Amino acid sequence: MGSALKVLVLFVILLMQPFSTLKGTAAEPSLFGVGKVKIDVHILNVEVAESDKARERGLMERSSLSDTQGMLFVFKDEKVRHFWMKNTYIPLSIGFFDKNKTLVDIQDMEPMNSPMDQKVSRYTSIKPAMYALEVNRGWFKRKNLKIGAKLVILKSSASTN
Repeated sequence: MGSALKVLVLFVILLMQPFSTLKGTAAEPSLFGVGKVKIDVHILNVEVAESDKARERGLMERSSLSDTQGMLFVFKDEKVRHFWMKNTYIPLSIGFFDKNKTLVDIQDMEPMNSPMDQKVSRYTSIKPAMYALEVNRGWFKRKNLKIGAKLVILKSSASTN
């Protein structure tokens, strides 16, 4: 392989590297903490969104999410929560948990088809919540998790941002 071709290949690899973070990991890793949660016997590795900026960013711009991953949104208080799917292209389910970490609502959320979509769907919890867990659509149903299930935070570390 000629040296010019090697340089070109290296350039393309370096150019594509930032986009590799979009597959199942944070686009901005320092924005989110990391943790592990358990519901019933099911354990998930989660990114933890505790700041306003992290909660607003959520799972935007992701191309996939493993069935063993999710995003846990943590709020300082318990109230009716509103979520949207702006720039989110993965079909998701969201579980809302109250201050006692009891599952109070589950909703399936529709992904956007393209960045050009003008209509952004909103999802509102039917009861006050202090935590929300986003996972692949149908995860709660596949795991046979129902209203009343308990969320256990096994491990959590704060973001660096």
